[in-house]
Amino acid sequence: MSTHTLASETLPVGVGDGHRWTLLARIPAAPRQTLLWLPALGVAARHYLPFAEALAARGVAVFVHEWRGNGSSTLRPSRASDWGYRQLLCEDLPASHAALARHTALPLTLGGHSLGGQLACCYAALHPQAAAQLWLVASGTPYWRCFAPPRRYLLPLAYRFLAWLARRQGVLHGRRLGFGGTEARSLIADWARVGLSNRYAAAGLAANLEALLAQLHVPARGVLLRDDWMAPEASLRALLRKLASPSQLHVLDAAQLGTAADHFAWMKQPAAVVQALLGTEQ
Repeated sequence: MSTHTLASETLPVGVGDGHRWTLLARIPAAPRQTLLWLPALGVAARHYLPFAEALAARGVAVFVHEWRGNGSSTLRPSRASDWGYRQLLCEDLPASHAALARHTALPLTLGGHSLGGQLACCYAALHPQAAAQLWLVASGTPYWRCFAPPRRYLLPLAYRFLAWLARRQGVLHGRRLGFGGTEARSLIADWARVGLSNRYAAAGLAANLEALLAQLHVPARGVLLRDDWMAPEASLRALLRKLASPSQLHVLDAAQLGTAADHFAWMKQPAAVVQALLGTEQ
């Protein structure tokens, strides 16, 4: 399918607390499935357009969510404007999902990159009938024991320090540290808690995410990048073990990707990742 048959759409979305953002869509002329894609921490939705267009050229209608504080989001984190996993899972993602559902009734795949993959699993656990499958790219639990030395021993200190720094400053200035963007302090607190404990939870959310993940029967397909220290194989396997779902895992190297096999380079050259995700569904 040539790219001129793809429709490019922007869907305005908003929630009750005043937050507004744009859902970016790439839709083929005759789609056969739908993907709601969740970005990595601090990455704006627009950076996934090459990936969305490559999938749309293969018959997948792709809708790219925007996290609070990034890209088209009307919010930016500050001492006065804060949020964590609860707002992302219980306010923003349901709104993007509803906007997508008004647009198409095709079977839904829920997927994400890095933190997006983790929160895709959590959202599916909260809404087990929502998605037919999960796609996870360069993702996995940030639990410190899943990483090789010496990072294994440094990460607990890093998680505690970043959460403390975000509380002290009111936000985490991630770009200065080479990690994420400018991030809300409660978001960093929720993320750091998982890194220290390997247990998913959201401050203010009564639901037991770990118990719900263990009951989730949705097939999952994971793609890892060989040289990606931020999402090693052990971290994705640990995340997949939380699910009651069958899973497949593919590891791609630089030769297969045509670019560096790291956490982000695939976004500009996504063909091999798209091929791995589609698998036998081509």
